[in-house]
Amino acid sequence: MNRHLMLAGLLMALLSPLHAQPTALDIEATDFDCLSEMTPVRGFFIDNLNGDLEATQAAAEAPKGATYPAGSVVQLVPTEVMVKHPKGVSPATNDWEFFELKVSDAGSEIVTRGFEDVKNRFGGNCLECHAKAEPQWDMICETGHGCDPIPLTGAMIKVVQKVDPRCEQTQPLSEAERQLLDHLKPFLQ
Repeated sequence: MNRHLMLAGLLMALLSPLHAQPTALDIEATDFDCLSEMTPVRGFFIDNLNGDLEATQAAAEAPKGATYPAGSVVQLVPTEVMVKHPKGVSPATNDWEFFELKVSDAGSEIVTRGFEDVKNRFGGNCLECHAKAEPQWDMICETGHGCDPIPLTGAMIKVVQKVDPRCEQTQPLSEAERQLLDHLKPFLQ
């Protein structure tokens, strides 16, 4: 009988790593930099915390959609970020974690983060919107992906991206962009 218990214990020890929970990435505010230091793709920006930018870019540029690799960072505006964790960390979110940031010329500060309950500055739940993306897009929202439209025009998004306070401002704003920025200031503070 002791022999059977020892064999069962050995078997469990050998098999337990196969059923171990995946480890979430260790993410800090310093991982989020100026948008212009990231790679632009169709109006949003990407990076990869694991150094695999090539795989993230391939997923972002796949014409029929793709699953993003772990470490992928996707950002449309300076204050909102999605980061892909290893498979199995959060099946409900396809392993994406959502972040709301406060940004300044000193860098980024994480205001809130999580998988299912993060709300953006407009009060919308990140997961509820991104879950509407058709499966082949891996919860990435763009026009035609199935998500609800956001309350910003393309011109507004570009202005918000241009004035990321973490970046050195190299592009001057046009008069029209300055007017848009004045209109958006209450939402950016």
